[in-house]
Amino acid sequence: MVLKTVLVAIDDSEFAEQVLQAVGKFQLEPTTKVILVHVVNSGTSDFEMMLDRPHSQGDEVPYRKVERLLQSYQEKLPCESELEIVSGEPAEEIVRLANIYQADVIAIGCRGLTGVKRILEGSVSSQVVADAHCSVFVVKAK
Repeated sequence: MVLKTVLVAIDDSEFAEQVLQAVGKFQLEPTTKVILVHVVNSGTSDFEMMLDRPHSQGDEVPYRKVERLLQSYQEKLPCESELEIVSGEPAEEIVRLANIYQADVIAIGCRGLTGVKRILEGSVSSQVVADAHCSVFVVKAK
């Protein structure tokens, strides 16, 4: 099966590298488009407000930090790619973007939360698997 569009959900943890390594094992054609997605949980910090404020050159805006991280991953891809940094509920935004881009597959990590942590934080990957219109490739933390 030739993949036309692969959506890769990336967070800012060291686990993101494992997800990208797993995607690297797909047979990506030069015509494949990879969409690197980072969702800032809307319940987290003042992310949106910080984007609107003026900053001096020394300030590290969270968006810029995430953008640079995604760009570093983007440089390693053997095909066309785009970046999407959005704010909202992670699973909903990942599925929404997969629909917009008509993704053939979503690649996402699973940290393997259990017990109370899973109840409190929820499982983004489980929700994406349940709601996505396409196949979902879940990479488990090593």
